[in-house]
Amino acid sequence: MLRFNSSGTITSAQWILSNTSSNCAGGATPWGTWLSCEETSSGRVWETYPATGASAVSRPAMGRFKHEAAAADPVRQAVYLTEDQTDGCFYRFRPTTWGNLSSGTLEVLVAGTGTSGMFTWQVVPDVDGSPTTTRNQVSGAKHFNGGEGCHYANNTVWFTTKGDNRVWEVHVDNITGSTYGDLYVAEDGGNLEICIITPDDIVAPFLRLVGHDSSEITGPAFTPNGQRLYFLSQRGTSGSSSGGITFEVTGPFRV
Repeated sequence: MLRFNSSGTITSAQWILSNTSSNCAGGATPWGTWLSCEETSSGRVWETYPATGASAVSRPAMGRFKHEAAAADPVRQAVYLTEDQTDGCFYRFRPTTWGNLSSGTLEVLVAGTGTSGMFTWQVVPDVDGSPTTTRNQVSGAKHFNGGEGCHYANNTVWFTTKGDNRVWEVHVDNITGSTYGDLYVAEDGGNLEICIITPDDIVAPFLRLVGHDSSEITGPAFTPNGQRLYFLSQRGTSGSSSGGITFEVTGPFRV
């Protein structure tokens, strides 16, 4: 956890999670916690408490699979989850009590084989994913090629898939976004750019990392006032897991 003041100066840093494996994108909750997602075949979602420093808690009801990102939908009181597998699925978790992730229902998106159309949600029978993986338990579940970032706003959830370089838009009876409505999409490989997608569907590069050839861009997130963007180079210029670098980009951004 990094804590900084209103001018962006870092004032403190501390560990809020340990003894986990291959944690990836994750996502914030409306009640001020951060979900850290393990990217392993039996990965868990951990709820961390950056505001208080309380011990992180595993949330097994959210499924055991190769987690990537999470995005909370306060309207439908659900958390959307991506799966970083070449045949991964897109899930939503509906807690028994909103704000308490200890129990609830895990569902998978069911749709046709195309890239657009109607969809439904069906319950995943065994959230432990053993002996049958969660992505293979429901007939008709839609499979996606490498689920990555996920962002919810205004009755819509967006997520990306790295295997086919797509951005998916799901209109729910209901990646990161700015207060203006621009989407910022980080590349995993390629020429390591963060690209912007505007509300009128214009796509353009926003920034590019040079000299980070063995890394990937992760975790883009705005401050609450939308004036500073943070993101990480996962392995930095060294290519080592210990060489990660956090970047800050100051605005003004469109609001």
